[in-house]
Amino acid sequence: MKTIEVVAAIIEHEGKVLATQRGYGEFEGGWEFPGGKVEAGETPEEAIVREIQEELSATIEVDRFVTTVDYDYDTFHLTMHCYLAHVAQGHLQLLEHSAAKWVSAETIDEPAWLPADIAVVEAIKSQGIL
Repeated sequence: MKTIEVVAAIIEHEGKVLATQRGYGEFEGGWEFPGGKVEAGETPEEAIVREIQEELSATIEVDRFVTTVDYDYDTFHLTMHCYLAHVAQGHLQLLEHSAAKWVSAETIDEPAWLPADIAVVEAIKSQGIL
C-alpha cells in the first residue's frame, strides 16, 4: 500500500479552529484541517506554511506540533503531521476548498470530518487546545 505524507494546520483564532471542506477529488465534500503533501527537501513546518499560502492565501506561523495521525484508507496509508498555528499575515481566502467555518469546543464535532481528521479532533480535545 502506498504511503502519503502530509501536513495539516490547526489554525486557531479567538478560541476557535478552522475547518475546511474539500472542493475536489475522492473526498470532495468532507471536512478537514487544511494542508497538503510534504515536498522533497521540505521540513513539515516549511510544508505547512507553503500549503496554507497556496490554499488559503495567508501566511501562518507554526506555534507547536500537536500530533501525527496514521490512517489506512482503502487505497493508501496516510501519515499526517498536525501543527497548531495562527495567521501571521493576510486574510484567509478559499482557493481550493468549497467552504470553511470556525469551530469551537462546543461545535467541533458538527462537521462531517474525514476519517483521519477525526483523530486530530480527538487530539485537540485531549490537549485542551479549545
